Amino acid sequence: MGPRRVGKTVLIHHAIQNLIEADIPPKRIAYFSVDHPIYNGLSLESFLDIFSQATGIDYLEDECFIFFDEIQYLKNWEIHLKAIVDRFPNLKCTVSGSAAAALKLKSHESGAGRFTDFLLPPLTFHEYLDLLGKNELVVSSNANHDLSLFTTNNIEELNINFIHYLNFGGYPEVIFSEEIQADPGRFIKNDIIDKVLLRDLPGLYGVQDIQELNYLFTTLAFNTSNEVSLEELSKGSGVAKNTIKKYIEYLEAAFLIRTVHRVDRTAKRFKRANFFKVYLTNPSIRSALFSPITNEDPAMGEVSETAVFSQWFHSDILLHYARWKNGEVDMVNIGKEQRVKWAIEVKWTDRFYRKPAELKSLVQFCHANHLGHATVTTRSKRGTTIMENIRFDFIPTSLYCYTVGQNLIKGKQPKNALNSQTKSFRVISQ
Repeated sequence: MGPRRVGKTVLIHHAIQNLIEADIPPKRIAYFSVDHPIYNGLSLESFLDIFSQATGIDYLEDECFIFFDEIQYLKNWEIHLKAIVDRFPNLKCTVSGSAAAALKLKSHESGAGRFTDFLLPPLTFHEYLDLLGKNELVVSSNANHDLSLFTTNNIEELNINFIHYLNFGGYPEVIFSEEIQADPGRFIKNDIIDKVLLRDLPGLYGVQDIQELNYLFTTLAFNTSNEVSLEELSKGSGVAKNTIKKYIEYLEAAFLIRTVHRVDRTAKRFKRANFFKVYLTNPSIRSALFSPITNEDPAMGEVSETAVFSQWFHSDILLHYARWKNGEVDMVNIGKEQRVKWAIEVKWTDRFYRKPAELKSLVQFCHANHLGHATVTTRSKRGTTIMENIRFDFIPTSLYCYTVGQNLIKGKQPKNALNSQTKSFRVISQ
């Protein structure tokens, strides 16, 4: 599963190539792009019949590998897939899709124990630099604590690439195309966002007022990383709160946004979730909708925080934010035992590196939750300071994003905000 244009189909093509290189006869492999109009109305078993007629392969007897791309467009696919898996043990089925609710929830209802799901999110900053061959900007460090796993000898150049990543870096196709970068709205907005809002979601969920949905998404995208409420969104749009709540669920299902719940100063959830944060899953969506940003853009704080969140999108870690009277903390991780594991403040300024005493909210939160250390991102400065018996690790936002992405992809064990274990992609497979 994953958003549009992040590489799901390419990943399937690689899987097919690997099968062929492993001496699997090509005639035993089939790929179907389910969203093609010629397949409209077909059942999954009809696809198998087409495959058998075209190749002469008897899938009842021979081991076969079948790939269904964009499976969510096939009505009741999860019921048919379960039946096929049960009836034809020689079939190895892999399916992909862009709408999580239409995939994951249905697969869990009908295919418990039969399917494994994987997520393929947008590119991390580490992957972005790796694809462009610019990993030399970041080097490993031999320091003892986690914050120094990676460092840079040229923070200015790293930040230039980071801003380019914020504007264009989430989609592999975009980072290699100057033509698309000259007009990101054409590719990202028209080919990705509009297809989701105008075709995918209305088709899957029966959305009647597309204009309402589009207005809500544009509002949330502009205010990415900010706190919102159903009440405020309803007043601003004139749309009923229950309708907005459904729209937000749809946008999450399409991997366009993620909601983050609020906790108080002692990391306790509120009984009524009136307020929450919304993040774009990919910061470059905002640039495509409005305009590319620069390092001095007033929105850099919000967009860089969105970038930090999008690195963690590659993990199963559940993030919250803390807000109470006269205080807030951008991101906190709370373990299953309800203990705070780590907290981070995301800044696009070096001010708090020079004046750590101004981090009053973070200090309060750490004391309230017996947290001995916290992370603060900066624009260019790094270092460590001890204040009120709390260790504050300062690290440039760009380097933090690289470090998180690198550690997640490499499967590092979780220790703090810079180490966690994850699976790097998800699809549905037998």
